Amino acid sequence: MDPAKSAIGAAEFPVKHVSLHGERLAYRRAGTGPALLLLHGIAGSSGTWTAATRILQHDYTVLAPDFLGHGRSSKPLGDYSLGNQASGMRDLLHVLDIDRVTVVGQSFGGGVAMQFAYQFPERCERLVLVDAGGLGREVSWMLRLLTLPAAEYVMPLLFPGRARGWGNSVATFIGNRGIRQPRAAEMWRSYRSLTEPENRQAFIRTMRAVIDPGGQSVSAINRLYLAAEMPTLIVWGDQDRIIPVAHAYKAHETIPNSRLEILQGVGHFPHVEDPVRFVEILVDFLRTTEPSTFTPEALRERLHGIAPPSDGA
Repeated sequence: MDPAKSAIGAAEFPVKHVSLHGERLAYRRAGTGPALLLLHGIAGSSGTWTAATRILQHDYTVLAPDFLGHGRSSKPLGDYSLGNQASGMRDLLHVLDIDRVTVVGQSFGGGVAMQFAYQFPERCERLVLVDAGGLGREVSWMLRLLTLPAAEYVMPLLFPGRARGWGNSVATFIGNRGIRQPRAAEMWRSYRSLTEPENRQAFIRTMRAVIDPGGQSVSAINRLYLAAEMPTLIVWGDQDRIIPVAHAYKAHETIPNSRLEILQGVGHFPHVEDPVRFVEILVDFLRTTEPSTFTPEALRERLHGIAPPSDGA
């Protein structure tokens, strides 16, 4: 990651904080208009959305938080489950006086996005899943290894503090292995965050909430039918080596009326690797769909197996 570019992003969209339940929750906010809630992945932060925010801010209110345990938010001993993170997002919206959002979640953030839509359908206008977790068992072998019982004792060797000073050399090394520069930079950003002891501790707790040595341990597949009335966009890179693109096709088949976009030559971070194309797809989806009016009452009926009325009813 170029330090100069990182500094520019920080200056453009400075980090702010609110206090929630005694913990500091960091977020970035820009623009005006309909609200978008952008949720990052494990070992990520709100900074991952800088390039997309630069474009989206002209027509939308962009809210990009750092999950608890990530970025500049607090890293307490506590609950890092999808449900608790989703509740934290609901509380952040309350504090910032934002009523409804289109929620966009990448990787782990996709799992939180689905949980948010499930727990708080009245707050969710649309659902956008970007190389999302929680849609199948398969996941990178490296992430599975990091959930093993002794991982917290091995991680200081894998992510030593001295690595924080290596700068661009690591991203260059990754890039020389055939990985595109934006993807390499995002991977370095995640790696660098794990050189901090408190980040590593929160990372392990977050990982073990959703992954075990056999793969992803939390799946939303059996509940995706509840999203039948929720406008849903699925965006995936066909070169994703962390969560396979097969999960995108499976989710598309399971969610009625969902839209699927596969980005060629893109890996796990479409919003970073090809932000212009990603935003084009997102904005077209926003402009061609109507916000969901799904309510807790409708959710209750769906859980009881009561079908929604047809358009002609």
